Amino acid sequence: MTALLRYRSALLVRSQRWLPPFLLYAVFLGIGVQGGQPLLDSLAWTAAFLLPVAAWLVRICAGGEPPAARSVVAAAAGPARAHLACVLVATGAAAAFGTAATVVVTLVSDPVGSDHRTRVPVPAAAGAGLLAVLTCALLGAAVGALTAWPVLRSRGLGVPALLSAVLLALVGTGSPAQAAVSGLVDGSHSATVRPPVLPLAAAALVCAAATALACALTSRRAP
Repeated sequence: MTALLRYRSALLVRSQRWLPPFLLYAVFLGIGVQGGQPLLDSLAWTAAFLLPVAAWLVRICAGGEPPAARSVVAAAAGPARAHLACVLVATGAAAAFGTAATVVVTLVSDPVGSDHRTRVPVPAAAGAGLLAVLTCALLGAAVGALTAWPVLRSRGLGVPALLSAVLLALVGTGSPAQAAVSGLVDGSHSATVRPPVLPLAAAALVCAAATALACALTSRRAP
């Protein structure tokens, strides 16, 4: 599995296809995060807009090689393991983007609630923000896994499905991402930190189920 992860990582880095989602994320942060803003509000923004980036990265990794190359890798390592490596690399890249952004946002934001007076503990707030980032990365990976090959083989259907699923994951009632982000926003209003542990666990379960489904389908559908 280690060799597969290295291969997928090298393929993603050398293709430079990670640049558009990375730049999109940077633009989102530049628009929504300004120095001196309440810390928890800024961390909520940082987490929310990682979700579409994670979904996009999974889609990039799933379609990052020609069908012939994909078939060779699947024959050598097994189709399920090969596809699992795609999802793991994409999720890891999204988590890395989000972790770096969390550090920067924590440094430039003001550790106060939305009233700009009540202080919030920086380590606890940063930890809650990181958990929210991981929640959105995992749920975004699940969205990407369910809207890319082999679950959806048509690009014409895959892109609208991805956008619709991202929107639903961000605003839908019961979504782990919505719960994590709204928890940070509500915590900013009351100047209290509520780590989104349950949303993170739920997102991990959803991501595991979506990835398992996608991996199971790789052995049944031709590239």
